[in-house]
Amino acid sequence: MNRPTHPHKMVQAATAAGTTEGYMPGFGNDFETEALPGALPQGMNSPQKCNYGLYGEQLSGTAFTAPSHQNERTWCYRIRPSVKHSHRYEKIDLPYWKSAPHVVDDVVSLGQYRWDPVPLSDQPLTWLTGMRTMTSAGDVNTQVGMASHIYLVTESMVDDYFFSADSELLIVPQEGRLRFATELGIIDLEPKEIAIIPRGLVYRVEVLEGPARGFVCENYGQKFELPGRGPIGANCMANRRDFKTPVAAFEDRDAASTVTIKWCGQFHVTHIDHSPLDVVAWHGNYAPVKYDLRNYCPVGSILFDHPDPSIFTVLTAPSGVPGTANIDFVLFRERWMVMEDTFRPPWYHKNIMSELMGNIYGQYDAKPQGFAPGGMSLHNMMLPHGPDKNAFEGASNADLKPEKLDNTMSFMFETRFPQHLTAFAAKEAPLQDDYIDCWADIEKKFDGTPGPK
Repeated sequence: MNRPTHPHKMVQAATAAGTTEGYMPGFGNDFETEALPGALPQGMNSPQKCNYGLYGEQLSGTAFTAPSHQNERTWCYRIRPSVKHSHRYEKIDLPYWKSAPHVVDDVVSLGQYRWDPVPLSDQPLTWLTGMRTMTSAGDVNTQVGMASHIYLVTESMVDDYFFSADSELLIVPQEGRLRFATELGIIDLEPKEIAIIPRGLVYRVEVLEGPARGFVCENYGQKFELPGRGPIGANCMANRRDFKTPVAAFEDRDAASTVTIKWCGQFHVTHIDHSPLDVVAWHGNYAPVKYDLRNYCPVGSILFDHPDPSIFTVLTAPSGVPGTANIDFVLFRERWMVMEDTFRPPWYHKNIMSELMGNIYGQYDAKPQGFAPGGMSLHNMMLPHGPDKNAFEGASNADLKPEKLDNTMSFMFETRFPQHLTAFAAKEAPLQDDYIDCWADIEKKFDGTPGPK
């Protein structure tokens, strides 16, 4: 009896790119993608002649000799090599975008600060002209520290492109929708999502729905990575599969264009006659990525006490000190509070880290009033902060039933460096002059007798 050679036929997936159209899943993966069939060489990186007449080029995100588990690079197969996207440079000024070290003589950064949302603008502002630096920390020249920004964007970049040689950018939208058309593909971004644009990657930003406002953490140091989960194990918090990297996309367009470069805190522009977004195929692990914050799975206490806020870390950028971050990106989203005999909001504390918070939507539980969506607060290193009187009294006397914190999403850019205010943050942004007074009516309860008060 003759048996069929393949008695069982398996049904294969229609695409290898993943279940989200236009994106490939994973964080730190080694991807391969091509916009034209056969554009990506197989089995080698630099053939004598690339298909379609393309040029092979490597974009390195780490030193060549970085340990293999940290080494990041991407091979690009492009219509023109990047040397054709670069010409003589002219220095320009973007007066609202500052880099560390930036210490303003008549600005006091020592204090607890909170801002109302920076108003949306009806002025023509692009990704570059609409960037407003709030704080800076560390030193861009030695590649440590960060800066925090608000962006206000009302118009698209047209035949204008940008890259930062200084930093990777973590983008946190709060209103409006943007498109990041990058060398390695397209990322569409909306509130409740974040994106990371790597250092050195060329892109333009288009407005899909405006005006757009949001927050940016500019990371001068080591790249963001997922935090170690320790005894939490293999799951929860941010899971690798939920990060999405775009598939290859390119344009072959001749048009007078500009490329702006941020380099050592200064901005320069060069003029070219074509689009630099001409990568037809690429493979590697140095690429832009986006993540939906609604997929973040928080963990917490299920019996008593309030753990450190580090349990809510989405991404961390390490420093040279183990366990002490150059930057932590921390998310406070909807979650259940079930702790018994416990003061449930964040407690009073002073911290070696400097904490800059932003509100994406809803109400933050430690400060029910005054911290509006689009607003920010800063509690610098070793400065005390915590709940206001109403939050303290409410939590101290609450009936401790299981309670869901709902309709809330705020975040923290936390760094081991002191954060210095810019002149814009101190004098132009809507600073709440009375924020420090939110603790003024906290009263002394101690009277020398035992028992709770």
